[in-house]
Amino acid sequence: MIINSKLPTVGTTIFSVMSKMAEDHQAINLSQGFPDYPVDKKLIADIQQSMKDGFNQYAPMPGLLSLRELIADKMERFYQASYNPDTEITITAGGTQAIFTAINTFINAGDEVIIFEPAYDCYAPAIKLLGGLVKPFELQAPDYKIDWEMVKKLFTANTKMIIINSPHNPSGSILQREDIEALIKLTKDTDILILSDEVYEHIIFDGEKHQSVALYPELAERSFIIASFGKLLHATGWKVGYCLAPAKLMAEFRKVHQFNVFSVNTPMQAGIANYLKSADVYQELPLFFQKKRDLLRQLLQQTKLELLPCKGSYFQCVSYSKISDEKDVDFAKRLVTEFGVATIPLSAFYTKGKDDQILRLCFAKEDATLEKAVKKLITLS
Repeated sequence: MIINSKLPTVGTTIFSVMSKMAEDHQAINLSQGFPDYPVDKKLIADIQQSMKDGFNQYAPMPGLLSLRELIADKMERFYQASYNPDTEITITAGGTQAIFTAINTFINAGDEVIIFEPAYDCYAPAIKLLGGLVKPFELQAPDYKIDWEMVKKLFTANTKMIIINSPHNPSGSILQREDIEALIKLTKDTDILILSDEVYEHIIFDGEKHQSVALYPELAERSFIIASFGKLLHATGWKVGYCLAPAKLMAEFRKVHQFNVFSVNTPMQAGIANYLKSADVYQELPLFFQKKRDLLRQLLQQTKLELLPCKGSYFQCVSYSKISDEKDVDFAKRLVTEFGVATIPLSAFYTKGKDDQILRLCFAKEDATLEKAVKKLITLS
């Protein structure tokens, strides 16, 4: 049998590779972005109660209305943005499914999609699966700022979508108001769609304000906003997220969504909805993770690793250029086998494998885990 792969250059993701290495070598896993501490016991109880209450069959295709109404209230509260829970909010099986569905909804063969690299690794494969063309714009360390005048040069008559991500995975950078204003100017009077990956929206530091596209009607009218309960509730394995979009865009999104997953885990939706009625986790999250960021940065100052800025997300990037001239993948693997710490090499986030000798560390971990990891990294030389 001859098999013609639709993704011939794609293998197992670097996240799976590094987590498997961490498991095999019993290393401390700072690679994949998941917490190693438990979720709130009340949330677990709410999930269990939802099962006892009979929420065990298919949910409505768009998601439970009670949860969509809570999301609508949250968007009004944080961004003064009105989203109709009936027609403009859909619960998804995590952020990645929402991203794939949004891309799948509108991208056809020959359509061009601008992405900013280093980029979360699901963007480019999803575009390529549909015959679309990835137009990557490479951001530069250490600040990973966007040069919008240069981005403008990527625009053609075939530009269909721009994917933005703030707070940014993997760099920890965030978009500022001037970035949003530049994006408004570039997309004005066009049919270009925006996919705004905002799964780390509440993990933002130092008093900065998250610049959601929901704040700007000129962008909201052409945008899919992707969010995740996994990041909000410290429960990445539950794979529950949501997508926001104007009714005309969401109607098309749901056409694809219904034949992709149709509906999402019902007891999880019911339990989350009940939990969010009483738990103000939105307010607690920035300080919770800022303390972890500050702890990790303080600890890493004892090492020869160079800290890059981190304004959001739960990832800290470091440069090892003063330690070794190895390729980042090789260095990351050696950290696991020789020092017992797993990280992610940033070249995995570039289409062309750009290697700036930078690693990503996840600090969504117990303080003790971070302390043990850095104790191992202090011996790097």
